[in-house]
Amino acid sequence: RHVAVRTLGGPLPAFAASASAAAALAPCPAGAFAAMRVFQTPAARRAMASGPAIEHIRNFGISAHIDSGKTTLTERVLFYTGRIKEIHEVRGRDGVGAKMDSMELEREKGITIASAATYCAWRAEGVEHHMNLIDTPGHVDFTIEVERALRVLDGAVMICCGVGGVQSQTVTVDRQMKRYNVPRIVFINKLDRYGADPFLVLGQVRTKLGLNVQPIQLPIGEEDNFKGVCDVITRTARYYEGDSGMTRRVDDVPAALKDRVEELRAKLFETLADVDDEFAEVFLENEDVPVDAVHAAIRRSTLACKFSPMLMGSAYKNKGVQDLLDAVCRYLPSPLDRENKAMNAEDESEEVQLEMDPNKPFVGYAFKIQDHPQAGQVTYMRIYQGKLAKGDQVVNMMNGKRLSVKRLVRMHSDEVKDVNAASAGDIIALAGVECESGATFTDGRAKVTCSSMFVPEPVMSLSVSAGREDQAKFQKALRRFQREDPTFQVEVKQDTNETIISGMGELHLDIYCERMRREFKVDSLETGEPKVNYRETVTQRASYDFTHKRQSGGRGQYGKVIGYFEPVPTEEQSDHKEGIEFVNKLTGQEIPPNYVPAIEKGFRAVTTKGLLTGNPVINMRVVLEDGQAHEVDSSAESFQAAASGAFQQFYQDAAPVVLEPLMAVQVTFPSEFQSQAMQTLNQREGSIQSSAAATSDTTTVDAIVPLRRMFGYSSELRSVTQGQGEFSMEFKTYEAMPTQRQEELVTAYKKRLYEERVASS
Repeated sequence: RHVAVRTLGGPLPAFAASASAAAALAPCPAGAFAAMRVFQTPAARRAMASGPAIEHIRNFGISAHIDSGKTTLTERVLFYTGRIKEIHEVRGRDGVGAKMDSMELEREKGITIASAATYCAWRAEGVEHHMNLIDTPGHVDFTIEVERALRVLDGAVMICCGVGGVQSQTVTVDRQMKRYNVPRIVFINKLDRYGADPFLVLGQVRTKLGLNVQPIQLPIGEEDNFKGVCDVITRTARYYEGDSGMTRRVDDVPAALKDRVEELRAKLFETLADVDDEFAEVFLENEDVPVDAVHAAIRRSTLACKFSPMLMGSAYKNKGVQDLLDAVCRYLPSPLDRENKAMNAEDESEEVQLEMDPNKPFVGYAFKIQDHPQAGQVTYMRIYQGKLAKGDQVVNMMNGKRLSVKRLVRMHSDEVKDVNAASAGDIIALAGVECESGATFTDGRAKVTCSSMFVPEPVMSLSVSAGREDQAKFQKALRRFQREDPTFQVEVKQDTNETIISGMGELHLDIYCERMRREFKVDSLETGEPKVNYRETVTQRASYDFTHKRQSGGRGQYGKVIGYFEPVPTEEQSDHKEGIEFVNKLTGQEIPPNYVPAIEKGFRAVTTKGLLTGNPVINMRVVLEDGQAHEVDSSAESFQAAASGAFQQFYQDAAPVVLEPLMAVQVTFPSEFQSQAMQTLNQREGSIQSSAAATSDTTTVDAIVPLRRMFGYSSELRSVTQGQGEFSMEFKTYEAMPTQRQEELVTAYKKRLYEERVASS
């Protein structure tokens, strides 16, 4: 058997084989939906005009650790589906750069900074599938981009580097996928690289991520000799030939690999039989299991998040990408396969089931906003119910404002294409609509809100300032960045008028400062030293009994509060990461119930600045047991002041300590530099967790290091490894810092307060 298939998504249709259709085989115009380089029939054009059938929509993202080949893979997907006419590489080596890295900084640094959306079409099993694809960043500093993409996507492709395997951000991405129950396909990339071992990576995926994974492909050749893959299900070999791997040649499995293919096939069937009862019956009743039954079982178990198929290839060498697209269509869910719920806007404890029905009341979720040079603010929206058309009126459930949809668009990286309407299940964008990220939109009939996504707290701060002539541009940039990115926060210190920006890491803040200079022309921008975001907490129980009393002529102020502070137990802390927990244990009527919210407000306000270092207090429980009110002099303000006074007078009795952020750091370097690399971690107070050989000549070390010691680590690591070492880090937890370092912080804070008092007097 030796079949050559000229594909971009399956065999050419019958009409394309006729001589009369030769002229029709010209390339499709840019921006057209094209699964193959053939003209669209009138029927196809009518189908596209009315929108794709919901069951043929695939909303999926590509996620992985940094430098695993996400953007390179996305570039091939766009090429094979006809969305772009030629392939360009990451880092803009050819002066153009990858399509999805539209930002100048992305092309310069060779990393994805903001998730980029596009759409394309692919013909699989004779059916045209419409795909909404989001390419996400791999760097932990931009993890919110992955978070909000997975919040609205139905499925995902998780890439693992064939050399690096499961790395730190792979673990983070896995956690995010599990948070939103996103079914996934695993793709082992870079099999052409020296040291690539897909089965070593398979073991890591199973042990480190706890996933039930089986390969459905086997590589033909290794490293430089990687030529194609064997399909374990159909027992065929696939080779990718011709211009940019456009031609998939199907052949017999090489004799040397036949036994291995049969072994993997048997393991695949056994695994599927364990997780899918329907397949177990077919498996037991048939000696030769039908291929369709295998595909159906993989799809069912993938949708149930009980199993993930593993595919293999090399995006850079144009091998395996078309098979991955077939797998996305076969195994990942359509919007109909996912259950989506919202909350009743009037009673958030009540869940409301959303239906993928275009005739139901409209519900959409704005998961990302972005400023576009031509279209203004572009709001990316997932439509969960109903349909949306240009000219429709929608209600922002966050603030109750009614808006008119003046322009509806599809985004292709930074390109905008106008559309007239979109229906349930689709991902679309509104142009020129002012709103915040995370807003729910309805047509006014559905009184619901979509649940918000998880937003991690910033761990690093930086003071920034600009000259008087650049102030307008500086403020505009800060407002825009805050709207775009929930993890980017801005605070103006009232006492010093200093502007503090906070984010997820050094790179995160560096990128925003660079964007201010480039995009907003804030040439006078100056930055201070990076600052770690410390926290405070208490370590023992302490009672408080405080009376706020003030008499000044007319009506006075009176409020008395009694209770205690205590640390939140470790096992409960995940629910109270930020702020305090307030518990009302009043039994009598000494304090009227209408004053309790004011007491809580007082405690919450005063604990935003702890007394040791001025940083927020976390993991502290404030219990209100008793108190006293005055018929005339008590008020909400009085009890708010009483709460503040109680904290300031009795906080020290609870033995407060300063907490610092600890980072999970993963360092990879050539094994010959192991002693030097380990020494850099030890010198930075690092606690080595594990050390293992990543490949035959590289080592990966996992360590826990205080964030305050990680500044400038990149330069030091490159220096001791001759430029070959790399590292990634993510926030792990807050922990009490060493006593000596804490005392230094407390002394510095007291000195600053004294200087401010002297200056003000």
